Amino acid sequence: MKLLIAAVGTRMPDWVSAGYGEFAKRMPRELPLELLEVKAEPRAEGKPVAAMMAAEAVRLRSALPARCRRIVLDERGTELTTRGLAERLQRWLNEGDDVAFLIGGPDGLDPAFRQEADERVRISGLTLPHALVRVILAEALYRAVSLMRGHPYHRE
Repeated sequence: MKLLIAAVGTRMPDWVSAGYGEFAKRMPRELPLELLEVKAEPRAEGKPVAAMMAAEAVRLRSALPARCRRIVLDERGTELTTRGLAERLQRWLNEGDDVAFLIGGPDGLDPAFRQEADERVRISGLTLPHALVRVILAEALYRAVSLMRGHPYHRE
């Protein structure tokens, strides 16, 4: 099994790549974290937002493996604790499919694409830049995997 972060947007600032990279390299070999970036649809005068999100959804779908659990990051999704994320990861690991966490572009994710997801998870009640979400999610996944491996958690 591997964990994927599939995100709309390329050419992130260096601090995003460094932050994501730091946590991705800490992941255990048997549970790698991979970033799949897809190009954001160019913003054009008069182009409907729905059409732009639909084009981004097509790119995301084509970047994902044929079989994977799709977890949409959505402010209306289920809020998880670190322990809750670790428990979910363990369950997904037992099921065996890859797990893809989906991050939309500036306008979010296409509503139809969101509906196709297996789950919706909320990272924060705060409005966060999509680039920062990659770093936060990578850290959260690393921490959850550490809990799964018996590493002591200072919050318990």
